[in-house]
Amino acid sequence: MSNLTRSLKQFAMTSQLIEHDLDSVEKKYSVDFGRNYRNTVGQDESYYPQIELDIRSEAAIMAPHYETFYSLEKAVRRLISGTLSASEGPNWWMSTRIPVIIRANAENTQKKEIDSGVTPRSDESIDFCTFGELGEIIKTNWDVFASIFSSIKAVERVMSNLNTLRGPIAHCSLLADDEVLRLKLTVRDWFRLME
Repeated sequence: MSNLTRSLKQFAMTSQLIEHDLDSVEKKYSVDFGRNYRNTVGQDESYYPQIELDIRSEAAIMAPHYETFYSLEKAVRRLISGTLSASEGPNWWMSTRIPVIIRANAENTQKKEIDSGVTPRSDESIDFCTFGELGEIIKTNWDVFASIFSSIKAVERVMSNLNTLRGPIAHCSLLADDEVLRLKLTVRDWFRLME
């Protein structure tokens, strides 16, 4: 390896270490050094900078947790609809498999969105269920889901923990360090249930 190549590699490694250290300082002290290499959201450049830096810093900290929960919740919905569709056929939502109260709640939420004039979030009725209702659908249909999960009690516990952790994420509150760890462990628990 030539001296020039070695020097370039050392320079690149040193630069990466400095960037990492700067990231840590920005996060720890809620400062922005203006490096702007990370644009996590397509902010409105006219108004977003007017929001206090500490709030924007919290948003950046919470973004990965929101992404984790968003992805998990979508995966749970897909698992439920795929499993019940395989069991009951394409009209599974209208079968006796879905508790009447859950179907009514979803229809009411869907109607409210239509009546408010906003773009409906989905064409799928299951997307109008709360996270807690998703757990109820699994429990009500345990005869179908028992082949996927190891224990109904474990599913209840993990879904309950996830529902509790969902609150601060959905309602724009900062997760405490312990709760970040709890979220990671609970997501791991969810996937362990299906082993």
